[in-house]
Parts: sequence; structure tokens; C-alpha cells
Amino acid sequence: MRLVTAPAKPLAVEFCGEHYAVEPGIEFGIGREAELTIDDNPYLHRRFLTIGHDFGMWWLSNVGTLLTATVTDATGTMQAWLAPGAKLPIVFQTMHVMFSAGATTYDFTISSEEDWFDTAVRVDAAGGSTTVLPVTLTTSQRQLIVALAEGVLTQTVPGRGTIPSSAEAAERLGWSMTTFNRKLDNVCDKLDKLGVAGLRGGRGKLATNRRARLVEYAVTTRLVGVEDLPLLDRPSAVDLPAAPEDGGADD
Repeated sequence: MRLVTAPAKPLAVEFCGEHYAVEPGIEFGIGREAELTIDDNPYLHRRFLTIGHDFGMWWLSNVGTLLTATVTDATGTMQAWLAPGAKLPIVFQTMHVMFSAGATTYDFTISSEEDWFDTAVRVDAAGGSTTVLPVTLTTSQRQLIVALAEGVLTQTVPGRGTIPSSAEAAERLGWSMTTFNRKLDNVCDKLDKLGVAGLRGGRGKLATNRRARLVEYAVTTRLVGVEDLPLLDRPSAVDLPAAPEDGGADD
């Protein structure tokens, strides 16, 4: 499919160590069967995302019908949720895109020579608490997120990671399913109140896989990082009586 475009500099897409050039005038597809073939995952649309140039700008569009994508700038301080039918201008020199299909989470990077906004903000890589929102987590809430994100955080080559089931994550933490589900409810409710989309069910807020959405948000905004992995081996007082502020007491 060819688009009528104004002159523009090519973009570069990196996925699993492979580099792809996106030229003006050509719509670049990303999915199960596209210019960038992500995987043969049956949960992934044949053509999920597209990159194209129109109205003098590059755009990332979600042309799928079910899946969503989380998009951030290089620092993680800008975060957007790209729902089916939505499109987003590519305005940063580096944009990270993460999405989940079934139990697998994928991520790739879009690089541009042009920078429409000042992205001079720097993030301290030594700390995992610099995020797009001022989120305060208890120890067990952070443990829960890290348990779900472990497969993404420990990728040897960024691009493809797995998200455990609730039962697997609960077993990893040594928690009962009741405790795990209560903590998951608490974390999702806390982030939902701060405006993070996709973590709660209800009218206009369908969340078919809130675990995947939670991982996408937490990793792309640096709510958790590899420095938090030791928390998985640290005990927490998750079975004490619930505290009013977060629904569960923690150390």
C-alpha cells in the first residue's frame, strides 16, 4: 500500500537485534505476517501496527481489532496506550513499543533523526522508581509486579518475553492464590485511580489481560527494573490483616 507523502527522513526499527529501514511512501506493517514479522503467535494479528508518513509526520497506527500497545519515549516519562483504531505521531527520536499477545510480550524500538520535542530529560538507570506517575508501592505490591515481569526483565536479547499465569506467579512468590489476587486487585486499583488505562474491567474499561497490561506499564515507565529482581527472594508480610491504605499490610 503506497501513501501520498511529503519528503521525510527514513525511520529505523529494531526488534530482537534485527534492524529494518522504514522508507517514506511505504506503509510498514508489524504483526504475524507483515514487513516486520514478529512471531507466528496465533494470538497476534497478521497486521497489528503500521508505520506511515502523512500530513508531514510519521505515524504509528493500531490497525488491529483486539490488541493494544504501550508506547513510551526513551526516558519512560511519556507513556501512551494505543488502542485498536488509534494512531500516534512519532515525535521523539526514540520510541519504545511493547505489546502482549497471549502469554508473550514483545517490544521493539523506533528511531528517528528528527526530534519534535525536547527530550533532554535523563533517567537515573540506577533506580527503578522514576516513572511517568508518582506511584508509591508497598513491598509486596512491588514483588507482585516483579514476579509478573520477571520473564521480560531477564531477556538476554530484548524483544520477546513471557508473562506467567497468576498461579505461576503466586507459586514463585510462595503466596496463596487468594493473597495474589487480592494484591493484584490492589495494584490495579491504585494505578487505575492515577489514570492508567486497561487495568480495570467495567463499561468502557475492558481489561481482558490486566496482568499483561500491568507488566507493559511497569516496564516501559520504569516502575520496576532488573534491580528489583532480588525482591523475589525476600519474604513479605502479605498475610497480615489488611491495611486501610492499600488493602494489605507490608513491611
